[in-house]
Amino acid sequence: MRVLVVEDDEGIATGLQTHLRQLDWAVDMTDGVETAWTALCVEPFDLVLLDLGLRDGDGAEVLRRLRRAPPGRLPDAATPVLIMTARDQVAARIECLDMGADDYVTKPFDPDELAARMRALRRRSVGRAHPLLKAGSLEIDPATRSVRLGGQPVELSAREFGVLLALIEVRPRVLSRPQIEARLYSWDNALDSNAVEVHVHHLRRKLGEGVIRTLRGVGYFVPEDET
Repeated sequence: MRVLVVEDDEGIATGLQTHLRQLDWAVDMTDGVETAWTALCVEPFDLVLLDLGLRDGDGAEVLRRLRRAPPGRLPDAATPVLIMTARDQVAARIECLDMGADDYVTKPFDPDELAARMRALRRRSVGRAHPLLKAGSLEIDPATRSVRLGGQPVELSAREFGVLLALIEVRPRVLSRPQIEARLYSWDNALDSNAVEVHVHHLRRKLGEGVIRTLRGVGYFVPEDET
């Protein structure tokens, strides 16, 4: 999952970044309305964690602009937004939810609960209700980051799991290499030019050649189950 954290408290921001990266999520950080908006205009994110009290204004302005963005290009108006703020008044929660926020938590919050809420928002954003993903005899649990093939556990690296999850979530759509990279790598990650190809090669070796297919010149996809 590629996450944008918009938070101007350095201690909270650093703690969130550390916790979310321990879950093998790609995390980018901004601390203001304008820097957040710039990030959303140039990169696709799976989810935004948005504080309201930012150094240059109210974080609600980011939400307002995002929900008014035209469809079909960046910024993506459908990007899930989870508000995290010290404002615990009912009126503030109602205002943000009616403005288009997908969830709202007040500080201090439990980081594990926050992560669970983020996974739930991600499930809804890709149109699924069940926490497990299945493709044939393959079963993926995003919460525990575990994979089973034919009932047997399969050990994957964090990046291999990220590639597989990205493709499974959108199947049978094709994702190009840049689209996969955008889901896996934050701004400060060093990226080898053939990283995605290497991850796909390893996944095919561990899961079988037929799990991930190549559409030559376009990208990779996981086919629908045969009936």
